[in-house]
Amino acid sequence: MDIQLSQRTQRLSPSATLALDQKARRLQAEGRDIVNLTAGEPDFRTVPAAEEAAVEAIREGFTHYTEGKGDRRLREAVAEKLRRENGLIYDPEDIVVSNGAKQALAQVFFTLLDPGDEVILLSPYWVSYREQVLLAGGIPVEVPTLEEKGFHPDPHRVARAITQRTKILVLNSPNNPTGALYTREELQALMELARHHNLWVLSDEIYEHIAYDGRMAVSPASLDDDAFQRTIVVNGVSKAYAMTGWRIGYVASPRKAIIRGIAGWQSHLTSAPSAISQRAAEGALRGGIRPVKAMAAAFQRRRDLLYPALAAIPGLKVHRPEGAFYFFVGLGPYLEGTTSAQLAEELLEDQGVAVVPGEAFGWPGYWRISYAASEKELEKGMERLTAWFAVRAAP
Repeated sequence: MDIQLSQRTQRLSPSATLALDQKARRLQAEGRDIVNLTAGEPDFRTVPAAEEAAVEAIREGFTHYTEGKGDRRLREAVAEKLRRENGLIYDPEDIVVSNGAKQALAQVFFTLLDPGDEVILLSPYWVSYREQVLLAGGIPVEVPTLEEKGFHPDPHRVARAITQRTKILVLNSPNNPTGALYTREELQALMELARHHNLWVLSDEIYEHIAYDGRMAVSPASLDDDAFQRTIVVNGVSKAYAMTGWRIGYVASPRKAIIRGIAGWQSHLTSAPSAISQRAAEGALRGGIRPVKAMAAAFQRRRDLLYPALAAIPGLKVHRPEGAFYFFVGLGPYLEGTTSAQLAEELLEDQGVAVVPGEAFGWPGYWRISYAASEKELEKGMERLTAWFAVRAAP
């Protein structure tokens, strides 16, 4: 029998970050010494408060379905977190807990987009935004950020991209893949555009706690009441609490119709997340911010370890990240006759170092290098990178 996949499936591009991470893991399983700098997950152990809460949930027999929007206790903990850390006041009924922030984001697009609606993505952008918009029937509109200013947004470029079909502006700060942390003034300018053109703002705040040099992430929803009403906040416990495998994210909005729509999609797609994972997430959120700050400090030390080594490689364009845990590195003269994707493949085969090419983020010619790895692994990776570039054509 001939297999005819749907047009939607045929248009879908698999996640490049997951694909490369899986390839690196496969090579490791085959016995290769691989330094994997692709993964977007902390290499730390899940915070103890989450582990203890999960064990207690198992012992109590809390192993059945919860409410479709998420366990009430967890939604209350999320509401408390948003009030305490972001100055945002939500009722627990304004919150839906999902199987990771990725599902929460997708369900926002499914809830708001009709075929042909446009969504503004500031490029470089996280790999799944574009695919999720397409799956929901929307049209992704890529607006380049200012590379010369560390990939910060340019409100004038955004304004020029807005049309009568524009419905959502996606913001992600601290940013994946660039590490840019948007300023309050930049966010105010973008929110003024959203107000003027009556756009929804989808704010992906999953890296909010991983900010450096005394900076703090600002939620656009906190700027004023209009911003609060039009911003849909997505976050989770994956990055801040080293809980990627627990798969807990959430979305918050004061607009009841939006929350009902998101909950409706979830009821048919996955129901609620794992009951045990939800209790673990509640434990993390109620367990205090100290382990989160310690993890962020460790990431800053790693950034400061890698930055001079990368900057010393002739020809590379290296921006100092303000948050998240990635370098987004321009390959410049090394690209002659090739692409960043091809160079990434060569690096993996030649030196056993895995990175993610910029093509995955809508920005060819760059690599995303994750420093969510031990200092020992990072030092080994830098030795191999430096040696590999040294034998290539000098820029």
